[in-house]
Amino acid sequence: MSDNGGLSPAGLDRMRRVMTGFVDRGDLPGLVALVHRRGRTHVIEAGALETGGDAPMRRDTLFRIASLTKAVTAAAAMILVEECRLRLDDPLHHLLPELADRRVLRRLDGPLDDTVPAERPITLRDALTFTLGYGVTFTPQGPPPIMQAMLDTGVDNGPDGPPCGPDEWLKRLGALPLAHQPGAGWLYNTGADVAGVLIARATGRPFEEFLRERIFEPLGMRDTGFTVPAAQAGRIAASYTADPATGALVRRPDPRDGAYDRPPVFPAGSGGPGLLSTVDDHCAFLRMLLDGGRYPGGRLLSRPSVELMTTDRLTPEQKAGNGVFLGSGGWGFGLAVDGRREDLFVRPGRFGWTGGLGTSAYADPGEDMIGIVFTQRAMTSPEPPHHFQDFWTTAYAAIDD
Repeated sequence: MSDNGGLSPAGLDRMRRVMTGFVDRGDLPGLVALVHRRGRTHVIEAGALETGGDAPMRRDTLFRIASLTKAVTAAAAMILVEECRLRLDDPLHHLLPELADRRVLRRLDGPLDDTVPAERPITLRDALTFTLGYGVTFTPQGPPPIMQAMLDTGVDNGPDGPPCGPDEWLKRLGALPLAHQPGAGWLYNTGADVAGVLIARATGRPFEEFLRERIFEPLGMRDTGFTVPAAQAGRIAASYTADPATGALVRRPDPRDGAYDRPPVFPAGSGGPGLLSTVDDHCAFLRMLLDGGRYPGGRLLSRPSVELMTTDRLTPEQKAGNGVFLGSGGWGFGLAVDGRREDLFVRPGRFGWTGGLGTSAYADPGEDMIGIVFTQRAMTSPEPPHHFQDFWTTAYAAIDD
């Protein structure tokens, strides 16, 4: 093993040049990227916390990791499954009565009152695999009535999260029909929010409190949480999006600006508003998964639980129509899993996900490698932007063994 963990110095230099180029050209205000392989970690810091600002990006910069929260939620659920406090195939309505006696749309683009009874109850497995019947869905004509209803009621409010607390959110969700029968198909996002509410009710504790005690503290993820001490708020990177007309970066309004020292209204398991974290904290989480649930201080999850999380749990029928999200791969619990090799960086068995506010994190068991890139630029499409593609291309091209 080389001192660089089997990554060539020339390849690492190329990665640094490519990634800092996005900042130099103004495509990104800043970024922090990390590659960890065979016990060696390499980090790139470039740019500033905000456009025109003096505070530089640092290794300990805090980012809103958005949908990377989903994998943490799934791990928390599996802790409770191992303790027999939850079961994968038990109906959720025992703890979430708002989801009892579901009605299901006759057709996706149909009116909300044209429904049939659900053939079976929703289970935790459905929530973790995103096959419960709720989630982000579109038709060629645009958002169907069910998706528009989720937007109008705040059930799906994007990366900024619902405007109400968990109980009210679940009440609003329960007033809507399912888009399909439980287990019939994959729909993005909402299952993780349901799992987060379930975890809080099963434990009788705030969701963040359970995450902190059972995941963040054991793994040494000291900078990860829904809240940040007021004295540390200056470490949070500003968030930007591209103006659809000009392409120029504009700062996103942050509904929690100045309020990160208190819990969000809705601590969402899906990532909206989601956790704040650093590249090193998230690397510790992915390292635990690569090590089959172990970490330097002991064991967080059993190897079988990690295998459930990090292997494709979907049938071809459940994946139908979701190629833009899943490619040739699939979905485990809270994580995407790569299928056939169709690019330099798409490798069978690689698992991870991206966050809509500009974060990407994957682990590759075959290469014993973790790659993480945190940026401030929100995604505008499920297709990975060039800075994500080029990060993963240069990471894999740097392999030298």
